[in-house]
Amino acid sequence: MKLLLKFLLIGLFMTQLTPAQAQTTAATEKPAIRFNHLALHVHDLKKSSAFYEQVMQFKKIPEPFKDGLHDWFSIGDPYQLHLIQGAPKEIYQDITRHFCFSVPSLDAFMERIRKHNIRYYNSKGEPDKVNVRTDGVKQIYIQDPDGYWLEINNEY
Repeated sequence: MKLLLKFLLIGLFMTQLTPAQAQTTAATEKPAIRFNHLALHVHDLKKSSAFYEQVMQFKKIPEPFKDGLHDWFSIGDPYQLHLIQGAPKEIYQDITRHFCFSVPSLDAFMERIRKHNIRYYNSKGEPDKVNVRTDGVKQIYIQDPDGYWLEINNEY
């Protein structure tokens, strides 16, 4: 019996997780808090919804209020974008306060926004310029109808 216990203890100490296994285990654990949705207060719900549906190509999803003041979009399962009617006509938006989406092809995305007559900028706000980060990721910035800044990059 003592011999069996000795082998079990040796086996227990020898079967610790390798660093790769520990990372996999940690990566699969759910965090205590996770992002759910982003809500934007918009001036013209129809115009903003058209932008997110046609330009960004987000899929409209059911919203529970059904009051004509809300539109919800899927922005990659399980995340959502909620648009809420009622913002003042103009709110100053700074480019440093933005949200970001990654696309498989920045060139294809830029072609799509050109068709919608949407201008793009680099992070300094210079028009028609693409940023290239030090890690090689390319990024541009655009504004939605309410002036909210969106970074679009190719870190897909």
